Formats: sequence, structure tokens, C-alpha cells
Amino acid sequence: MTERQLDLFSDVDVQTETRASLGTRPAVVAADMDDAALIAAIPAASLADSAALAAEAARRRLAGAVPALAALCRHFTGFGAERPVREQEAALRALAAIGGPDAAQAVSAMIGRAVVQGPTLVVAAAAAAQVKATLSAEILGSLLRHADPDVRVAACRCARPFPDVMAILVGLLGDHDRTVASAAACALGRFGRSEARPALKKLLSEQPSREVVEAVAAVADEECMVLLGRLARNRPAFATAALDALENIDHPRASTIAAAVRRDMGTSAGAG
Repeated sequence: MTERQLDLFSDVDVQTETRASLGTRPAVVAADMDDAALIAAIPAASLADSAALAAEAARRRLAGAVPALAALCRHFTGFGAERPVREQEAALRALAAIGGPDAAQAVSAMIGRAVVQGPTLVVAAAAAAQVKATLSAEILGSLLRHADPDVRVAACRCARPFPDVMAILVGLLGDHDRTVASAAACALGRFGRSEARPALKKLLSEQPSREVVEAVAAVADEECMVLLGRLARNRPAFATAALDALENIDHPRASTIAAAVRRDMGTSAGAG
């Protein structure tokens, strides 16, 4: 009888058989493991166990688990073009939570070598943004042009000031997805690109966020300074960030506005 041959490009065949072979093992209790045992169990973990093991490594901020988590991701290289690879997702979220240069390098390598793809790339790009992974201009360009807006948003947060990347970000100011356009404006603002100023002003007025407030400081004109002052007075949740932004702007007007806001806030606190 002819033995059935696996389709090497079929997510269903490979992941089903891999999980079946690993699934015969008894379930682990990650919280009961010491660090060494936890790390040793990660690379070949089953679908059921990988999430628990990765989550426990993340909870402990276990930097020593970074190579094991990367190995778990690499185990599924080439799969996931059509559907998420849950083991990779669990490992990537753990790497993002652990953070640090080793985690950043691991996530960068997995994206650069196409270890993750398809829907799982969204999680990888978000992890790269969280750990501040260093990505090449070529990889950034590919992510910034990706069809999935969530990938484009994460890529904006990973951006570096390469000329080609800056050009793409300027184009993304007109992206049909408003979240992408906002992320592009914030990225450009962080790099001091004045093209972002109109979009950042609008965001300060209509949809403020800490990311927007931090990004505007490098490109602020006097109108931006007034908007930051108004935000600090009217939206307590943004007061600290807005005042910090004003104090980072090298302009007398910014210092004057910040001092006035602090004085008013002190008066209000005293009155209360």
C-alpha cells in the first residue's frame, strides 16, 4: 500500500500531524516547573502546552527562555500562510513581554528570515514594535506596504529614518485606513519630519493619544504648542504627557504655556 505523502506546503497536514504526535504527552503544569525545566519544555511543546509554557515564561520575565521561544517559532517555519500558527503566536507574545535586546534580536531574525508569515505576521510585527526590534530598510518597506493594516501600523512603530522608509511613511499619511495614517504621522513626527505636522494637529484636536503627544514635540509650531496646553488643561489623562512634550520643545512659547498650565493646575488643586 502506498503511504500517504504529506504536502509540505499544507498547514493542515503538517500542523495536524505534528500536534497529534506531541499531543500524546501528558499536559504540563507550567507554574510547577522550575526555570530550567520550563525552558527545556518549550521548543517541542504541543499546541496545548505551548501557550501555557510561553505565558509562564512571560510572567517570570524569563530572559533565559528567549532561545527556546525562538526555537519553538522556527519549528513551524514555512507554515501559516493561510491560518495563524498558534504556537508561534504564543512564543511571540512571550518574547514581547520578556523584552530586552535578545528578544528584540530574535523577533527581528524571525521576521527577516520569514520564519513567520500570513496571519501570524501581524503578531510578529506587533512584537517587533513592542521590543523595538531593529529591522532592515527592505523588511520595513515590505511591512509598510503589507495588505494587512495591522502590519502596516506595527511597521510604522518600528520605522527607522532610512530615506526609502521615510518616503513610504509620507505616502501612508493618505492611507485609506485611518489608524495606519495616524501611525505614519506619529512615526514621521518622531523623526522631525514636518510633513506630519498637519495630521498631528488634527489628531491632537480630535483623537489625542500619548503616542500623538510624544510625536508632535519634534515638529511643533506655535499652534501645536497651544493645542498641547489646551490638552493638558482639559484632559487630565494627558496632562503629564502634554507638559512633558511642551518642556521638550526648544521654544520660549512652549515654556510659557507649560508654566501657565502648571500654575493653573496648582491653583485648581489648592482650591480643591
